[in-house]
Amino acid sequence: MRFNLKVHSETAGVSVLQVEANSAEEAMRHAQSQGHMVFAAEEEKPLSLVGGSLFRRRSKFSLLLFSQQFLALLEAGLNLVGAIEALAEKEAAPEMKAVLTQLLDRLYAGQTCSVAMESLPDAFPLFYVATIRASERSGDMAESLRRFVAYQSQLEGVRKKVVSAMIYPLVLLVVGSLVTLFLLGYVVPKFSKIYEDRATDLPFLSKMLMQWGGIISHHGTEFMTAIVVTVILIIWGAMHPSVRRWLWRSLWATPGIGEKLKLYQLARLYRTLGMLLRGGTTIVGALELVPGLLSPSLRLQLKQGMLLISEGRALSESLYVAGLTTSVSYRMLCVGEQSGRMGEMMERVAAFYDDEIARWIDVFTKVFEPVLMALIGVMVGGVVILMYLPIFELAGNIQ
Repeated sequence: MRFNLKVHSETAGVSVLQVEANSAEEAMRHAQSQGHMVFAAEEEKPLSLVGGSLFRRRSKFSLLLFSQQFLALLEAGLNLVGAIEALAEKEAAPEMKAVLTQLLDRLYAGQTCSVAMESLPDAFPLFYVATIRASERSGDMAESLRRFVAYQSQLEGVRKKVVSAMIYPLVLLVVGSLVTLFLLGYVVPKFSKIYEDRATDLPFLSKMLMQWGGIISHHGTEFMTAIVVTVILIIWGAMHPSVRRWLWRSLWATPGIGEKLKLYQLARLYRTLGMLLRGGTTIVGALELVPGLLSPSLRLQLKQGMLLISEGRALSESLYVAGLTTSVSYRMLCVGEQSGRMGEMMERVAAFYDDEIARWIDVFTKVFEPVLMALIGVMVGGVVILMYLPIFELAGNIQ
């Protein structure tokens, strides 16, 4: 669990600190061990449908846009404070301007950039602060920002692929459901009144459909109320954390889909670790920053891996034992350890996972969309045929 602690320290003054812990007491003890005075601790509420992976509630502060503009100004020759002053002066969005103004106030007070950003956790996540802190030690902030922009752009690219692949099937499903509801809720009741006098001559399935139409014509208000209540319950469920957690667990338990969701999260994990390692963060420090990227089950596996590393075992072996690798990625990590280029190798592992997910999405959409269209066509066409079947029989008798 993640806790937001309101703390005071001699360097940063009053600020908000994010800590991963099993309880509020443990989080407070961790902060106090770092020299902070803790005023309050509050558990961070979940904000996403799938563990922070695909559908995140976005902060109004665009970290990617800020990083791109900040990098451009630094490369143009401005110093750190001058670059942020320029961004604050030209910024029109109130939320962005407020964050930049607070950041400037802390820089004017003599804080380093990483410490100033750490006191604004809603805008600057911990791994971003760690990247900036490492760049302060190396003296190459532009390179660190360049790596972050590339990292964030790649993550956004994968997320957009997944979301775009879901849009067309979702549109098909909604349109098909609306057409079916219109037929069953409006057209069928009209036909049931026409066939009311000769219901005994109807085919069995048509008779059942017309009986449904009769029920709807006599209980239309209750039918519409049930539809509205169902829609409200679906919207409420999509917004309620416990329902979203249940949906997340159900997706993870689904064969095939659960494996790809795990690959998606592992890709984010390796890409983030790779960026942090290449920026100069130690492996233990990097691993402490990434649990928030993972689902609860994978967080437990990561904790197991960190324990093995603390016992002196190799990184690749620890992640393999913890179940955070595949056979291919394990071999790639072994090569990275032997060559001493673990950060670069982790980014290659993430790219490998991204390619595998992209291929699966491509195959899934090519198969699922035609199947869904066929099912909707059979459902709508079946209702129409059952309505008109008595008319076809009547026309045959006349001939």
